Amino acid sequence: MPKCSIAVHGAAGRMGQRLVTLISQDEDLTLSAAIDVSQHPKIGTDVGVIVGIGSVGIVLSDTFSNSNKADAVIDFSNASAMEKILAACVSLNTPLVLATTGLSSAQEKQIHNAAKAIPILWSPNTGMAVNIAFKLAQTAAKSLAGQNADVEILERHHHHKVDAPSGTALKFGEIIAREMGQNQSTHGRKGIVGERPGDEIGYHAIRVGDNPGEHTIVFGMLGELIEITVRVTNRDCYAYGAIAAAKYIIGCSAGLYSMKDVLGL
Repeated sequence: MPKCSIAVHGAAGRMGQRLVTLISQDEDLTLSAAIDVSQHPKIGTDVGVIVGIGSVGIVLSDTFSNSNKADAVIDFSNASAMEKILAACVSLNTPLVLATTGLSSAQEKQIHNAAKAIPILWSPNTGMAVNIAFKLAQTAAKSLAGQNADVEILERHHHHKVDAPSGTALKFGEIIAREMGQNQSTHGRKGIVGERPGDEIGYHAIRVGDNPGEHTIVFGMLGELIEITVRVTNRDCYAYGAIAAAKYIIGCSAGLYSMKDVLGL
């Protein structure tokens, strides 16, 4: 069986570098392209040298084209860079695993439109455990709908993270609100804010050290509560999940997919 070729967008970043390393160790995959922004100082350098595994014969490039086409692209970049790789994937009819967070509503609309032409697996978090936690939170929220349960979402990440609340926290909130009907949210509280509204989801973003990611969902009732907590101990879980997503989406028809499809949830 021939190997599948994968391109990594955002290859010089923390997640991109781990993807390059893990793809090089996967006997079913080959790295076909490593892409980052044109102003990156390592453009033109062998990406294997950049990540510390020795030369792999693929240089860091600022373009994705027919010359370095892949069976699928994995994107761990940033909101400003996402649009370029999305357009390139549509142009080259290439499946895309999109894990970049902090996107605007206009960018999300672009993703929905692009999914009419190519398969896109879009997930704010590609970790296996957190996607199972999404399902657990959905189950709890469905059971507690109409039961006057308060919902608070706490998330912790490293101090380099630029968006808050995290895309994962917002995804938890979206899932819960769909089941329970909350139409308000607040990001932290300060001052005399009054009694907590029943139709509100509270978000709390903590930025400390090198924490790779932790989310706790609290369902609070009178006299009892439920907490669902999922913790990441290192970022490889995101990379392994993205690789599993890339393997899944190759050969899929155009449309929007998620990690639920990969996990069969």
